[in-house]
Amino acid sequence: MTLPASPSWSHLNLAQDADRAQLAAHFKAAGVRDVECLFADVTGYPRGKLMPAASFAAGGELRICQAIPMQCVTGEYSYDPIFPDSDPDVRLVPDLATLKPAPWASVPRYLAVHDCYELDGSLCEFAPRSVLQQVVARYQARGLRPVIAPEIEFYLTAAMTDPAQPLTYPVGRGGRPEVGQSAFSLNQLNELAPFWDALHAAIDGLGIRADTWLHEVGQSQYEINLLHGDPVAVADQAFLFKTAAREIALQHGLNAVFMAKPISGQAGSSMHLHQSVVDAQGRNIFSQADGSASEAFFHYLGGLQAYTPDLALIYAPSVNAYRRYVAGSQAPINVAWGHDNRTTGLRVPDSPPAARRVENRLAGADANPYLAMAATLAAGLAGIDERLPPSEPVQGNGYDLARGLPRTFSTAHDQMAHSEHAPRLLGERFVRGYLAVKALEHDHYLNEVSAWERRYLLPQA
Repeated sequence: MTLPASPSWSHLNLAQDADRAQLAAHFKAAGVRDVECLFADVTGYPRGKLMPAASFAAGGELRICQAIPMQCVTGEYSYDPIFPDSDPDVRLVPDLATLKPAPWASVPRYLAVHDCYELDGSLCEFAPRSVLQQVVARYQARGLRPVIAPEIEFYLTAAMTDPAQPLTYPVGRGGRPEVGQSAFSLNQLNELAPFWDALHAAIDGLGIRADTWLHEVGQSQYEINLLHGDPVAVADQAFLFKTAAREIALQHGLNAVFMAKPISGQAGSSMHLHQSVVDAQGRNIFSQADGSASEAFFHYLGGLQAYTPDLALIYAPSVNAYRRYVAGSQAPINVAWGHDNRTTGLRVPDSPPAARRVENRLAGADANPYLAMAATLAAGLAGIDERLPPSEPVQGNGYDLARGLPRTFSTAHDQMAHSEHAPRLLGERFVRGYLAVKALEHDHYLNEVSAWERRYLLPQA
């Protein structure tokens, strides 16, 4: 059943009887049975609880274990002492601006993105949305407002029934899988029209402000560009887009895959982050009155260059992510910057002064959007505060320069673990918890015997 577009509920205060009655009446008229009370865990995966619509409208309290935001991709939990043995609760509090119909539900259902609050009323430091909110608050304390827009790449593949086998491409309307490279092909973009029609309807219903769609370089690889806006709201949209794409794909016998390097020999999938900063009057502080680049612009770049290597584990959170950083692939290997130069990690697109921005090209599609945005905004603001100078812009091929980013997961983990800067940029307790989760995931990975080992070592070792 398709629900009508919902009104904005951001004006409601569920502590007030009139507002609770208004929401309850809407749910009843629309036949809404449940509300998905969800949030993004450390991976960016949706967690939460299903709550009866009537209870949600009544403002019922909802709690969940504090450890859930830091659940590993394997389902395990770290035993680092920073996570209390008592496994305390946190409260889930909805952001009513995100209350929308759930487009993948088989019966009328709503969803709302929630914040995780400790029982003392403070934001849970382990929740990714909290980390981003705290970074944005630093800008607000300075009378500034960051603006961000992500470009998210992903693959559509045939249904995966055996994870030991490589992913395969879906059969399109022509009766065969896509072959070759079809970058920016509109014909190939139409090959899976039923899926795209359903996904477009889903993101419209969720209020996701999409700009352009395109077919990327890889076979059955696509990209969506989201419109720029407030970082928390845009991160919510990126989170919900990935959730919707997976759900709608499954309904069409497909997989929407956001791994950074899901298919050997094919292009990796990124999440480029375009970012700028405006003042209280809405003026872009990266440009001066005469249209030239400001000191703040260069200091922002300097902060990204100085601190991004220590935060690489945020942009590339798994062993798979480091397969994407290959020279010549338009994925970065360093934090050099250049004007309209896609061989650098930090690209400054040609634009009018009011739209001057930095494109951070480091994050993979598998990065948590809340954390990736928090990392880049925190590094840039630190550069402004500390008046850090950037390097000279690259005029030629950025791949001719030395590698300036960790090459492997282990190197990135060690660099963050020994960093003096990561804790002050993203929060000491969050960084410690994040490192513990990633170490546990890596230990789990090391217990796997790979196809490469069976292929080459088995006959010769």
